[in-house]
This record gives sequence, C-alpha cells and structure tokens, in this order.
Amino acid sequence: MGAGHDHGHSHAPAGRTATAAYVGRLRVALSITLTVMVVEIVGGIVADSLALVADAAHMATDALGLGMALLAIHFANRPPTGNRTFGYARAEILAALANCLLLLGVGGYVLYEAIQRFVTPADTEGGLTIVFGAIGLVANMISLTLLMRGQKESLNVRGAFLEVAADALGSFAVIVSAAVILTTGWQAADPIASLLIGLMIVPRTFKLLRETLDVLLEAAPKDVDMTEVRTHILELDGVEDVHDLHAWTITSGMPVLSAHVVVRSDVLSAIGHEKMLHELQNCLGDHFDVEHCTFQLEPVGHAEHEAHLCH
Repeated sequence: MGAGHDHGHSHAPAGRTATAAYVGRLRVALSITLTVMVVEIVGGIVADSLALVADAAHMATDALGLGMALLAIHFANRPPTGNRTFGYARAEILAALANCLLLLGVGGYVLYEAIQRFVTPADTEGGLTIVFGAIGLVANMISLTLLMRGQKESLNVRGAFLEVAADALGSFAVIVSAAVILTTGWQAADPIASLLIGLMIVPRTFKLLRETLDVLLEAAPKDVDMTEVRTHILELDGVEDVHDLHAWTITSGMPVLSAHVVVRSDVLSAIGHEKMLHELQNCLGDHFDVEHCTFQLEPVGHAEHEAHLCH
C-alpha cells in the first residue's frame, strides 16, 4: 500500500496490470477463434445457414476484441512518464469499451439478419450445420476454460470471456436449430436460433459497458464502501475529520484512494507523522483491498485555510 506525508505523496502502483498475467491464454484463445471463424464461414456458405454465418460474424468481432485486448496490455504495461504518471494503464479499459461497442454492433446485425430471414426463408442444410456448429462449440469451450480465471480479475479479459461465452451459446443454438431442421424440416429454426444469439449478446454487453463506464467516470470500486472507509479512518485515535476522500480505479486490479485526514496537533506531536501514516495504512489494509493510498495529514482548522486560499 502506498504512503503519503502531511502534504501528500503519490507514485504509480508498481507491477503489471491484472490482465498481463493472461497474455498467453489470450493469444491461444485468439488463435482458436480465428480458426473457428474461418471454419464457420465456410460451413455457413456451404450449408446456407444464417445461424452459422451470424456466429462466424460474432467470432470475427471476438478476434478483433482479443487482438485489442492484447494490444492494450502491451501499452498498459509501459512504464509511467512525467506526463503520464500512471503510464497507459487505462488502455485496457478503453479496449473493454471498444469490445462493448463491437458486441452491440454484432448483436444488432444478427437480430436484423434474423428478421430478414423470416421475411425471405432459406433452405438450410441441417446435417452440415450440426458438424460445423459442434466444431465451434468445442473450440469455444476450450477458450472459455483458458479465460475463466482471468475474467474475475480484469474487465479487459472479462470482455473477451463474454464474447467467447456468447459464441459458445451461439454454437449450441446453431446445433439445436440444425437438429430441428434435420428432424422436422422446419426452416424457421435457423433464424430463431440467430435471434437467440443476438439476444444473448446484448444484456451481457450492457453489464460490461456499465462496469467499464464506472471506471472511466472514476466511480468508487464496487468492493469498496466509502462510508465504511470514512468510519474506519475516523475511529483512529486523534483523527478529528476526513475530507476530500476519493477512491477510483485506474484499471482492473489497480484501485487508488486519497484523503485529507485532520489530526489533533497533540497526537501528531506525540506519535509523529510517520506512525500516524502507518496506522492509517494498516487500518485500510486490514479491511479494504486498495493498491495505492495517498494521505494528507492536516491540523485542525487547516481545511478552512485551504478554502480561503481557493477564494
């Protein structure tokens, strides 16, 4: 946990971002996605299956999203500079935002094409569609296994995970629709499966978009209760008040907190600034997972002095 002194102190959090640990798995998932995309495009054309083509289109955005995630990791782990004190850590969040926009675009496209297929039905080859759909499902399950752990720690990886998860569900829907066509001849099963794929994509994307925007808008981390943080700080002996208390997230796995802590002069004189800072750090470290904290220790009445200077 970072430290501060009586007039503030800051430094960039050390170490890699949460996503960096999953570079190898993202690369494998990208290779699998590109391979299956080509297979499904061929299968969709040969079997005249919109569901397969829709799933292939989604996989194309998955591949682009995975590529952006890897590129973002490269930038996010570049060292800080004088002008960019946190480096390019936010690149991962921007990649997650781009993934959301891609997912929404693909979901809209799939829904539109499914409606068009209802208007102009096609003769889908059920047997071939099942074969290609099964290949896609197996490949997606492998990618999901690779990304399962990382999606809990990084919004960037979660975006990739959700894309692959939607693909897996899409492949399953393709198989079911093809089986219906093969056994009953009901061609409407193909556009219905496409509609389901589109409807599965959109809600998950909005959830990821909301979390991504929370980071960009510098909302408090979802697992940090600011009221509790304030309460814990005020419970320390000698602390009279806390103001300018802020917590936000630079990128996944990199929460930051800053605060102005008003401490009685007699307490500061008795224990010293360093011990007071240690107590603040230990207080938050025992209850909250915050990577980097900055405290400004102030005597009683200093806040009014700051307010006067601002005017």
